[in-house]
Amino acid sequence: MSDSSRDTAQGAGWGAHDPGTYGQLMPAETKKISWLDPRMLWAARNGVLASWFGDPTGRTRGRWVEQRTAAGAPADKVIRRPEPDRFSFMVIGDTGEGDDPQYAAVPGFLKVGQDTSFAVLASDVIYPAGSADDYDGKFFRPYRDYRAPIYAIPGNHDWYEDLGAFMRVFCDAPPLPAEPAPRPSSRAWLRSRLWHRPRQSDGQRLDDARALRGRASQQAVQPGPYWAIDSGPVRIIGIDTGLLGTLDAEQGAWLREVARGPRPKILITGSPLYVDGEHQPCPIEGGGTVDEIVRDPENRFVAAIGGDIHNYQRYPVTLPDGRTLQYVVAGGGGAFMHATHTIPRVSVGGVEEAGFRCYPLRGDSLAFYSRLYGRRLRMRRFFSLTEDEATAVIAERLGIPPTRGPGGPVRITRRIRLVATLLGTARRPDRGTRFRLPVRKIYTSLFSPSSATYSPPFFKCFLRLDVSPQSVRLRCYAATGNRAQELDPPVEDEVTIALA
Repeated sequence: MSDSSRDTAQGAGWGAHDPGTYGQLMPAETKKISWLDPRMLWAARNGVLASWFGDPTGRTRGRWVEQRTAAGAPADKVIRRPEPDRFSFMVIGDTGEGDDPQYAAVPGFLKVGQDTSFAVLASDVIYPAGSADDYDGKFFRPYRDYRAPIYAIPGNHDWYEDLGAFMRVFCDAPPLPAEPAPRPSSRAWLRSRLWHRPRQSDGQRLDDARALRGRASQQAVQPGPYWAIDSGPVRIIGIDTGLLGTLDAEQGAWLREVARGPRPKILITGSPLYVDGEHQPCPIEGGGTVDEIVRDPENRFVAAIGGDIHNYQRYPVTLPDGRTLQYVVAGGGGAFMHATHTIPRVSVGGVEEAGFRCYPLRGDSLAFYSRLYGRRLRMRRFFSLTEDEATAVIAERLGIPPTRGPGGPVRITRRIRLVATLLGTARRPDRGTRFRLPVRKIYTSLFSPSSATYSPPFFKCFLRLDVSPQSVRLRCYAATGNRAQELDPPVEDEVTIALA
C-alpha cells in the first residue's frame, strides 16, 4: 500500500510534480470555473434569492415527485437491487467542475471501483448551475468507463435551474408544465423576476452525451431526487436538501417511514450533519430534524455521509444508548478544495480531536492556500509556507502533536504565525479567540470559494464501502493529480462499522 499524507509529504503529493494521465481524459477545450468570476456568481444567484424572498424548492420538488409517481415510479421510492450479502459501492461528492481537479480523481476512482456494484454522487453533480449542456464534460465523459450504475442526490447547484437537467438525466423525467404567474409585487413575483432559468436551447446535446455511458450495465433510473436503495443487508437512503439545506414536510414524512425497521441504514445527504467542528442537524419543515431520525435507535442508522463541503471529515459520535454513529463529510470529488486548516480543535458531540479525521490534513491545507495566495497576490516569499512549516504552526495553535512528522527541524517565526492568522487558521478555544474568529469568518466566506485549478496536489478524495452481513468497511482514498497516487491511490482514513 502506498504512503498516505499521514505517512510522508510525498504521500500527500508534495515534492517534484509528476502529473498523472488524467489530462488525457479531459476534453480538448476545458472551460475552468472560477468562483471569483462575477458571471459565475450571477448564474448561481438562486440560493441567495431563495433566502431573501422565500424558498420554492419544496413546492417544486413535490411537483417532480408527483410527476414521477404518476409515470409509474414506486410510491415508496425504494430501488431494490439483487445484490448478495457481500457487495461494495462508491461514494463521491461535489464532482462537477469539469476541470483538472475533477478529472484528477477519475483514474483512482475507476481503479478502486472497478469491482463495485454501483456508485452514488453525493451533492452538486454539475457546477455552476446544473445546466443540461454541462453534463457531457462534467458527468458522462469523466465516468464513461465506470461500468456500473450511478445514482445521485442533487446539491444546491443542481437546483439553480429548478432541477430540470438532473431529473432528465437520472430520472428520465420530462420538463414540468409551467405554473401560473405569481401575484404582481408579491415576494414570489419579485423572486421570479430575478430567478435564473435554463436557456431555451439548453440540453440539445444531451442525447449525444448519454451515449458515453450507454452500456446496459450502466443504466439506472431513480424514482426521484430522493430515494432509498435496498442492497444486500443494508438500506441506503439518499435525501435532497435543496437550495438551503433543509427538507420539506413531504420528504420528511417519507424519511421517517423508510427509516423504520431493523435493517441497518446509511444516510447520504447533500448537507452533512457534522462539519467543521459543528453539529448541523438539518431542520425539517413542520418540526424535527434529520439527525433526530438518524439517532433514533429503532431506525438503526450506522453512518451519515454528506457532501457540499469540499473535503473529507469523520466524526465518530457515541450516542446515549452506547452506539457509535459515523458522521462523514465526503465532498472532495472534484470542486475547489474547502480549507481544513480553519477547523478548530474538535470538541463536538462527544468527539474530541484524537478521534477526528480529515483530509487534507490541516497542515497540508494551510500550505496549499499559502502558496495559492502567494501566487495570486504576487507575494510568494511572504505568504508561501512549506508543508513542514504549516504542520508545525497548526500543531502549535491547536495544541496537538504534529499530524505528520516534519522532514527536519522547523523554527516557527513571526512571519509563519502571521500568515497562519491571515489565512484563517484555527486556534484552541481558550487561546486568543477575540482576533481569530473574525479573520476565520472573513477567510472562509470570501477567500476559500475560489477555483484551485492549477498544478497538483489537488487533495481530492472518494469513498469505497464494502458491505457484509457483519460490518461496513469505509475507506477514504486520495487523489492528488500526481502519478504516484494515481497508480496506487492511498487510503487516508479507514473505519469498520459493525452492523450486528
